[in-house]
Amino acid sequence: MRKPQDCATMAELRVEIDRLDGEIVAQLVARAAFIDRAIVLKQGENLPARIDDRVEDVVTKVRARAAAQGLDPALAEDLWRRIIDWSITREEQVLGPDRP
Repeated sequence: MRKPQDCATMAELRVEIDRLDGEIVAQLVARAAFIDRAIVLKQGENLPARIDDRVEDVVTKVRARAAAQGLDPALAEDLWRRIIDWSITREEQVLGPDRP
């Protein structure tokens, strides 16, 4: 992986951005696989798709990691809340929205 300062042209920089985008997508695919497993486990444990305490725990951790690494915590929170909402919607398609 090249460092941004090692890119001498926009073409070189774009190659690296595209590579990173591919890695981000791959990580989202991996995360979605864990969400699919969560559906199975939540069914067995009779848990709802949305567990508010867990949502806030995840967001708190993401904000802290973002701040520690120099990323705007508000941006990280916005992105993760979208990811979490998508994940919960995916779970609700199987579990139902009103599961206790």
